[in-house]
Amino acid sequence: MNEIVPDYLNPEIPAGLPCTTIPMIEATSESLEGYGLLVDHPEGFDIEIVRWPATGWRSVDVDSGDEGGAVEGTFQSSWQGDILYGKNDAVCGHYILGYSEDPGIAKDGPPSRPSRILLWHANYHPDGGQLFFPLEPKPFVLPLALPGDDVKPTDFVCFHGDGTKGIYIHPGVWHEGVFSLDSEQSFFDKQGRVHARISVNFPKEFGCLLEVKL
Repeated sequence: MNEIVPDYLNPEIPAGLPCTTIPMIEATSESLEGYGLLVDHPEGFDIEIVRWPATGWRSVDVDSGDEGGAVEGTFQSSWQGDILYGKNDAVCGHYILGYSEDPGIAKDGPPSRPSRILLWHANYHPDGGQLFFPLEPKPFVLPLALPGDDVKPTDFVCFHGDGTKGIYIHPGVWHEGVFSLDSEQSFFDKQGRVHARISVNFPKEFGCLLEVKL
C-alpha cells in the first residue's frame, strides 16, 4: 500500500474538531528528564546518532551504520495571522505547525501574537536527536511526548523555555517544530542528517487537535 505524504502547507483539517488541552511546564533539567536536555551553548554540542538497525540476525558492524552525522541550519517560527509556519533550512522543510483559531476559519494575515496554539501533527526521528537553540533571547514553547509508537494526545506536555537556553531532544521523542510566542523567532537547529520522520496526525487518528493555552 502506497502511503500518502501529507501536504504540510495545506493539511486539509476538518473544521470544528474537539481539542485536547495539554499541560504547560517550565523547561528545567529535572522536568526534561527522559525527553532531553537544557543546553547553555550550541557550539560544539554533539547530536546523538542512532546506528542503522540490522534487518536480520547478523549485527551491523560496530564501525558502520552511524556515519551520516548531523546537519545544521536555521529554524524559523512565524505567525502570519492565525497560522503558525515553520521553515527548517537544515532539511529544506516548510510547514504549517499550528493555528491560533479553528483551522476552518484560520486566515493568513499580518504577524500576530497568539493566545493559544492548536497542533495537528507531531513526529519523531529514529536516526538522531535534535537541538533547538533560540537566536534571540525570547521565550518559546516545545510540545513533546516520550518515545513509543502507541502515543496518544494525552501523552503530550508542552515545555516553556525562557529564551536563555536551548532544548535538545533525544532520538525517538515526539515533537513538532519549536513554537514562537512572538510574531516571529529564529532558532539554531542541529539534527541527524538522515532525517527519518515518523508521524502522528491527530485529526485523522484521534479526531482532535492538541491545544496549548498561552
